[in-house]
Amino acid sequence: MVLADFFDFFKSLHSSEGLIRLITQGGFFLIVAIIFAETGLLFGFFLPGDSLLVAAGVVAAQSDHPLFNIWVLNFSLIIAAFTGDQLGYWLGSKTGPKIFQKEDSLFFKKKYLHEAQLFYEEHGGKSVIIARFIPILRTFVPFIAGVAQMPRKRYLFFNFFGGVLWIGTLLNLGYLVGKTPLAKQLHLIIIFVIGVSMLPIAIGLLKRLIFSRKAN
Repeated sequence: MVLADFFDFFKSLHSSEGLIRLITQGGFFLIVAIIFAETGLLFGFFLPGDSLLVAAGVVAAQSDHPLFNIWVLNFSLIIAAFTGDQLGYWLGSKTGPKIFQKEDSLFFKKKYLHEAQLFYEEHGGKSVIIARFIPILRTFVPFIAGVAQMPRKRYLFFNFFGGVLWIGTLLNLGYLVGKTPLAKQLHLIIIFVIGVSMLPIAIGLLKRLIFSRKAN
């Protein structure tokens, strides 16, 4: 029963109706908490990021609540994203390679760590920025950067720039959409955003499949 409830909750988080309900009922602080948890805690990989930001922007465009002022939201969510990534980096630097010995559980998947490690090795420091726009990787890449002992000052730069770019792009996209009749088609916009964000993962898997076949 608990597992079924979890999957129902997961599905609601990734639908436009569920997201709007989550934002209007949970409010400003829940949005901030989700962005922080998704970027800073390994079990937050299942939480919505891109779609939540777009939906929050749409709500902000139609709300008079002071906490849903677009400037307040931008500032608060950038801080949440930045501190979340810093926590992920710190946890990775303290845990180190030992984390790869941890067994899988409902809220921890070792394969995601390996994916993030490959992504980090391929893209280096800029992976911290790119991963902001890719589900799952945005949770695990900061942790891997900590495990790899990326220099702190270098990580701070990539973290801050990536957070501003991610929040600023998707939240304000939603805000602009919310001012137009397109807001009524929010579910299609969210599907498009999720599809675009999943493209790098699909391309990466395809590349690996092609290279493995060539090697054989």
